[in-house]
Amino acid sequence: MQTTPTSKGYGDILIYGANGYTADLIIKLAQSEGAKPVLAGRNPEKLGALANQHGLEAKAFALENPAVIAKNLAGISVVLNCAGPFTRTAEPLARACMKVGAHYLDITGEFGVFEALASLGTTAQASNAMLMPGVGFDVVPSDCLASHMKRRMPDATSLTMAFQALGQLSHGTATTIVENVNKGGCVRRGGKLVTVPPASSMRDVDFGDGPVRTMCIPWGDISTAWHSTQIPDIEVFMAAPLPLRLMSYVARYTGGLLGSGPVQRFLKKQIDAAPAGPDADSRKRGRSLLWAEVRNARGQSMRTRLTTVEGYTLTAVTAWDVAKRAANGEARAGFRTPSMVFGPDYILNFAGSTRSDID
Repeated sequence: MQTTPTSKGYGDILIYGANGYTADLIIKLAQSEGAKPVLAGRNPEKLGALANQHGLEAKAFALENPAVIAKNLAGISVVLNCAGPFTRTAEPLARACMKVGAHYLDITGEFGVFEALASLGTTAQASNAMLMPGVGFDVVPSDCLASHMKRRMPDATSLTMAFQALGQLSHGTATTIVENVNKGGCVRRGGKLVTVPPASSMRDVDFGDGPVRTMCIPWGDISTAWHSTQIPDIEVFMAAPLPLRLMSYVARYTGGLLGSGPVQRFLKKQIDAAPAGPDADSRKRGRSLLWAEVRNARGQSMRTRLTTVEGYTLTAVTAWDVAKRAANGEARAGFRTPSMVFGPDYILNFAGSTRSDID
C-alpha cells in the first residue's frame, strides 16, 4: 500500500471528534506509525482521558463560536473531522479552517454536506485551504470508481452506482441515518439535484456473486460524482434486505412520524444501547463491494466492479492517508473530491482493493 512518508510526527494534524468509534481506529493507526496527531472534541473530561491514554495533546472546544474554533486551530495545517452528524459540525470547522489557512477533511457521506462545502470552494481557494469532505469509505472508493467510469466513457450522460457493505454500523453512522430517515430520497438529473420518494426505485445488481436487490438512496456520490465527472444523471443504490426496503417504502407515508421528537429519541436510545461499532474480527472478515454503470446518448454502456476491505477499516486508512498527504503539501486549494486530487486509481493503492471492468 502506498502512503506518504511517516517520519513526521504530524502534530499539525488535528482529529476532531476524537472520542468516536472511527476516530479511535484512525488514532491507533496513526500511533502505529509513530505519529502524534492532536486530539480534539467537545467534552473536556472524555477527551482528557483519551489523550492521557495515548499520550497525545488535546484541545477541548465546541463549535458555536468561530473565534474560539480559529484560536484552537493555531499551528494546525490539517483538520480531520470525525464528529457526525456532519450537518452540524462540517461548516463551522471548514469556515475556521479557511480563516486560518488550514485544510479541512471529514468522513461524511451526507450529500447536503458536500453541496454546502462545494458552495465555499471559491472562498477556500482564495484562503489557500482545501475542503475535501468524504475521505473515508464515503466517498473515496466510489468517487474513484466514478472517475474511472468517466475515463472509460468520456461522453457518458448517466452514471449508476451501487454498493454492498455488510456489518454493524457505528453510533455516528446510525445516528445520521435516523436523523435523515424522514427526508426522502434524492438523485441528480440534468446536473441538478432532484428530490424523489424514499426508495424511489429498486434494481438487481450483480456484485460478483449473483443478483442482489438494491434500493435507490440519497448517497454522497450524487454530489461528489457530479463534481468529479460532470456526468449529468447520477443515481446511487444500496444493497438492502427486505425489512429495510419495506421500512423505506413506509417512510413515504409516515415520514412526519419518523421525524418526530419522541420517535427520534427512541431510535437514538436504541443506537446508544448497541456496541459502538464492529469488533476487530468482524472488520477483518468484512469487505465492501461496489458496482458502476455508465451510458451515453447512443445507448452504449460500460460496467465495472470494485472490491475493498470492510468500510470502517478502509475509512481509517484512507482518511489518515489523505490527512498525511495534505500535511505534506499534496493538497489543492478549493473544494475537492478525492479523485480530483489523487486520481481515479488512488483507491488501488490500498491493500484489499481490486477493480475489474466487466462489460
